[in-house]
Amino acid sequence: MVNPFDEAPGASADAAGPAEPPEPPVARAEARHRLVDRRPPRKPERWAVRFLKDAVFVVVAAVVLSFVLKTFLIQSFYIPSVSMRPTLEKLDRVLVTKLAPAILDVHRGDVVVFENPGGWISQTEPQEPATGAGAWLRSLAEAVGLAPAESKDFLIKRVIGTAGDRVACAGDGAPVTVNGVPLDETYVFPGAAPSIGDFSIVVPEDAVWVMGDNRPQSGDSRAHTDQPLGGSVALEDVVGIAQVRTWPLDRVALLRNPGQVFAAVLPPDGGAR
Repeated sequence: MVNPFDEAPGASADAAGPAEPPEPPVARAEARHRLVDRRPPRKPERWAVRFLKDAVFVVVAAVVLSFVLKTFLIQSFYIPSVSMRPTLEKLDRVLVTKLAPAILDVHRGDVVVFENPGGWISQTEPQEPATGAGAWLRSLAEAVGLAPAESKDFLIKRVIGTAGDRVACAGDGAPVTVNGVPLDETYVFPGAAPSIGDFSIVVPEDAVWVMGDNRPQSGDSRAHTDQPLGGSVALEDVVGIAQVRTWPLDRVALLRNPGQVFAAVLPPDGGAR
């Protein structure tokens, strides 16, 4: 007996035609994506817009970085006088580390920038305050450290004595002495006397005695012995130590401490160095 449910010989379950292969999963996902995402394609960003965005980012980053450096690490100053010749000429620019005296110590021989203690800077001619957009931009650049600071409120001199040192000179071309040891000051302007006038002072605590390298044309500690610290400068007024001469380009150089000048000087208490 023939089973009616048996397939006829030669017959196929797909007599109507072969079945299509199932659609791959990736193709189905792409089809769903095409159905769901009906947003118009994004237009390519213009090169000018991209350039403007990049430029703004670079400028903002530079300003922020410069402000941080100026506030905590370094600052640029320009030299307004000839009082530090030949080490620094008028209109030279220097880079100052602000790690001293807050973190690093100030040593004899260091060239330091300090705020006017009061009465050190005399204005021989009244100056008209700068006005206009140029002055505003200059002030902004100076505030964030992109321009060297105007030196009308700052001075730059060399440290000759630190706290407790006795700094003295008999005048008339005699050498300056520190704790009784005469100095061979190789940085003094050629032909200039170490000091025409005489002086003798013990540097107070937390202060330094400073002198310009161009002694005849430097209104330094010697000229202010009538002030509370006897001409010395409080460390709290010191902005930092000049490390590099950055301008003009043909004078770029490190400002090295002439340690050999003070090598024979003993500490104020006479102990070992």
